[in-house]
Amino acid sequence: MSVNFLSNIKRKQMKKIKEFFGYFSVYEYCWFFTITVLAFVFAFLFPEEDVGGVNGKVIMALYLVDVFSNILCELLISKQSKWNFIVSLVVEATEIAICIVCAYRFATMATTIFFWIPIDIISFVMWNRHKEKNDERKTEVRRLKGWQEVLVIAGIVVWTAVVGYILTLIDVEDGILSDNPLMEKIVCYIDACCSAVGVANGLFILFRLREQWIAWYISAILETVMNIMAGQWVLLVLKAGYLTNTTYGYIMWTKSIKSYEDTVDAKIMKILKTELK
Repeated sequence: MSVNFLSNIKRKQMKKIKEFFGYFSVYEYCWFFTITVLAFVFAFLFPEEDVGGVNGKVIMALYLVDVFSNILCELLISKQSKWNFIVSLVVEATEIAICIVCAYRFATMATTIFFWIPIDIISFVMWNRHKEKNDERKTEVRRLKGWQEVLVIAGIVVWTAVVGYILTLIDVEDGILSDNPLMEKIVCYIDACCSAVGVANGLFILFRLREQWIAWYISAILETVMNIMAGQWVLLVLKAGYLTNTTYGYIMWTKSIKSYEDTVDAKIMKILKTELK
């Protein structure tokens, strides 16, 4: 091989490395590594106890994988990247395992299996078809209409009441909340509401709607309550990450939508001026 050929390969490799590390901003790197470090610190400070014969270290390992994959997924969503759905599949598999091991949050587990996994695959395809013209690494995003918001809220209320009641009828002996029946029933309704919001969130993401960030806010708050009730302290780090990145993602998507709408308005005005002449 010639020296020039090897030199060209090296330049291309260096360019790809620079593009990869330059893809995320300083804030995004700081946010990601801060949440990761805090998760490991909490893992040492609040070790998980055995549940239903499963070693606490195994449960903690699942928590840490959940934190790491979730924050990476959240970061990619905020950047309007379709690759968030591939990472999300890791998230779904991990959270299903956590629900099985801890024997709780069955509504969330069912929603993950029958809704989130299929919706992630479909969303990856859909997002790939709606790339931004100025940056193909990004997907075009938009906002929800008022009457659609009313229908979504009504659906969440009905789902919470019906599914929550059904969950209270399930008898679990070795669950993480089995020692406190009242708390277990309360979590059933919170879990039902969280799963309903999750379904709405999945549809918002599928159709590239900014309101998915509002759904993330609600989900994060509901999950925080359940994590505290179940004593899952390390997962509180993930929820702190959710709330901070949700604000960041909402701002980024709003800017993208405004930029797109301004471009469309400018094109319409240009067409009108041309026709008037």
